[in-house]
Amino acid sequence: MPSLKDLKNRIESVKSTRKITKAMQMVAAAKLRRAQEAAEEARPYAERFNAVMAGLAASVGGSDSAPKLLRGTGSDQVHLLVVMTAERGLCGGFNSSIAKTARTHAERLLAEGKTVKILTVGKKGRDALKRDLGKFYVGHVDMTEVKRVGYADAQGIAKDILDRFDAGEFDVATIFFAEFVNVVTQVPQAHQIIPAEFDQDAASDEATLYDYEPDEEAILADLLPKGVATAIFSALLENGASEQGARMSAMDNATRNAGDMIDRLTIEYNRSRQAVITNELIEIISGAEAL
Repeated sequence: MPSLKDLKNRIESVKSTRKITKAMQMVAAAKLRRAQEAAEEARPYAERFNAVMAGLAASVGGSDSAPKLLRGTGSDQVHLLVVMTAERGLCGGFNSSIAKTARTHAERLLAEGKTVKILTVGKKGRDALKRDLGKFYVGHVDMTEVKRVGYADAQGIAKDILDRFDAGEFDVATIFFAEFVNVVTQVPQAHQIIPAEFDQDAASDEATLYDYEPDEEAILADLLPKGVATAIFSALLENGASEQGARMSAMDNATRNAGDMIDRLTIEYNRSRQAVITNELIEIISGAEAL
């Protein structure tokens, strides 16, 4: 049975931990508001951009003169998986859920005899996949120094991917991230960015509304690389909001658990203290009777 001093030290330790988790919860709440606004403000642009691109892609169809980013290499043997996670932990299952989705996708491809290459964005995804899929790593993007994600960050990642595609290093590229729904819900997503895939319903709407000058193939050749950067930027923003929402929820749970533990330890401390006092009284009374 722990001594009174040990119980008192544990109570003070848990109280200190509760202060830290409460502070982290408040910081995450403040960051979440900005991150959520950024993600929600980017969605209309990304959706409209994809709708216009869908109309252009539908008009080009399967033409041999279509840009390579749209028609692909003609093969799907080599897959590049771009796993986007956070640089820090203490955010519940946010990082592990994205890593699990990427791991499941990679294992399915490997079972089909495909070649898998992995590019990680964020330290936690790299660490989570290292044991099982580390031999497939081809690169890592360190976001440690990035305080607020900007379009330039997405352009840098997109350039790396596009350079690898132009060099013939892969046939298909898929990004993995978490879509922000609310504070307690972040949904892991897998989105193919090369060859570009678009919603067919959006394509039918756009094709009937616009005529393009110059021709669709020329416009696509110019916009498709921007489409890759836009998809990555949207994913980074969604990840940023999801990370802060998950951290806020995780720290709230940790604060509540710390409070419950303090209550249990306090009860145990009081009971132990009462037992010590009772024993001392018994010893005094016994000594008095012996005299």
